[in-house]
Amino acid sequence: MTLLAAATNESLADLSNKLVYASMAVYTLAFFAHITEWVFGSRSKVGRTAAALTPAAAGAAPAVQVRTKGGGTAVLDRPQVVTRSAAGTRDVPDGPGAAGGTEKGDLYGRIAVSLTVLGFLIEAAGVVSRAMSVQRAPWGNMYEFSVTFSTVAVGAYLLLLALKKNVRWLGLILVTTVLLDLGIATTWLYTASDQLVPALHSYWLWIHVSTAIFCGAVFYIGAAGAVLYLFRDSYEAHLEAGRTPGRFRSSVMERLPSAASLDKFSYRINAAVFPLWTFTIVAGAIWAGDAWGRYWGWDPKEVWSFVTWVAYACYLHARATAGWKGRKAAYLALFAFACWIWNYYGVNILLSGKHSYAGV
Repeated sequence: MTLLAAATNESLADLSNKLVYASMAVYTLAFFAHITEWVFGSRSKVGRTAAALTPAAAGAAPAVQVRTKGGGTAVLDRPQVVTRSAAGTRDVPDGPGAAGGTEKGDLYGRIAVSLTVLGFLIEAAGVVSRAMSVQRAPWGNMYEFSVTFSTVAVGAYLLLLALKKNVRWLGLILVTTVLLDLGIATTWLYTASDQLVPALHSYWLWIHVSTAIFCGAVFYIGAAGAVLYLFRDSYEAHLEAGRTPGRFRSSVMERLPSAASLDKFSYRINAAVFPLWTFTIVAGAIWAGDAWGRYWGWDPKEVWSFVTWVAYACYLHARATAGWKGRKAAYLALFAFACWIWNYYGVNILLSGKHSYAGV
């Protein structure tokens, strides 16, 4: 019976590996579909829209339309002008999305989303198979954590789409980074399925590590929004100064949401998950008390988890402060996510401590 169970577990582990590689193949197809969506979208009216916005953004006086009502009364139609609504913001409409408002671009975008859904389901099946092969939560080493992380990130993106949120512009970036994450996991971080060290045998593994993975995946989406905000804000400032951007830059930037929308998106995502990150640290301290007899020991993982918490707390405070809105707050958000990335890769691989469970 023991040999049969071992053979079954080995088969499930092998199945998990095959499913992860299959999901990478599907995500690659989704990547090319997203690229095609952007290509066909560039043939839309985006360029002409950008050109029309340039004079208004540059402060030029637009022509006044004059029409005549019955009885010969002249009426002046006030043109719509792109203006600043407040310090650091602009009244600029959101772009039409990656498809550029074209039917063919939208078709390829829908294909890309469908392939992303398929890749997500296959990868999730790989995570479940890995868990079944070791009969525990599949988060005992960096390989398992990385695969689950990318699964949750894609799942969060698809959930936002299901909630009718305008986030399809994130698809290309998401699929690209997920492929990078899985490539690193399968090439350098792969660890054969095995049982956990004694300190990890606790129900807190399901609570603490699952919330850490979820927080990291959502923080990643917020960071992606912050990066795109910086590009879009620079583009809008370029137009506002009266300069003419290149055709490629206009085509890409004009299809994204406005800088104000991206700023709000990143802030709301980070603010929503920050309380859960707080809970993650508290849960980790309680688990440490059970496993090691102390709640806090200044272990490198504990220190950098706290540093990440402080960085995001500073970001949220800065975002609510008028003088720190916009680009300064975005830089702070990216610094906070960089702390999270370092806490995962840097601390696990380069530093040693009680959390040294990288498996590489």
